[in-house]
Amino acid sequence: MIRWMIVIFLALLLISWFTPLLHKLGFGKLPGDLRFKAFGREWFIPLTTTILLSFVASLIGQLI
Repeated sequence: MIRWMIVIFLALLLISWFTPLLHKLGFGKLPGDLRFKAFGREWFIPLTTTILLSFVASLIGQLI
């Protein structure tokens, strides 16, 4: 259980570091990425970006 919590924490940390770089490259602005304001906060759900990055990661995994 602790091992998975550490993995999730590290994944979220990496995502937060790479988010500004991905926004500069145009990710997060694709059709299908949801951005809305609720409860005084801006929420962002990157559906299309997640699918695209997952596809690229699987291609890299298969090439290696």
